[in-house]
Amino acid sequence: MNQLSFADTEFTSKRRKTRRELFLGRMNELTPWQQLEAQIEPFYPKAGNGRRPYPLATMLRIHFMQNWYNMSDPAMEDALYEITSMRLFAGLSLEGAIPDHTTIMNFRHLLEKHKLGRKLFKEVNKWLSDSGIYFKEGTIVDATIIEAASSTKNKSNAR
Repeated sequence: MNQLSFADTEFTSKRRKTRRELFLGRMNELTPWQQLEAQIEPFYPKAGNGRRPYPLATMLRIHFMQNWYNMSDPAMEDALYEITSMRLFAGLSLEGAIPDHTTIMNFRHLLEKHKLGRKLFKEVNKWLSDSGIYFKEGTIVDATIIEAASSTKNKSNAR
């Protein structure tokens, strides 16, 4: 994971933890990340020609948060910029690069292609239920404003 920036350090020293921080902390403790990463690692791109891939641990954590909070790829990208606890959970800092929505989508497609997505979530849900945690899907409302030209399909053909 990356070194914390001054802003990230300031955030972590605040007095009260939010429900999201508590939830992500608990998931960090309960989820066997190394076992999950080992299942994906044979299929994950290696550094070489082209852009260096983000660490597998980061992308896996982003994928899980995206599902836990029922977020689209663009909404997850925005959340990584806006929500410090999510960014820190993924091992990211504003001083470094943040995965864009296409990178997040490509990771999801990689899991789908190799039929790993459902398998991983079933395993995690089993581990969580063994720990006495029952998981329901959450929702963060993703409101987007779309600019559109006014219609000329009225009686006077005016805008």
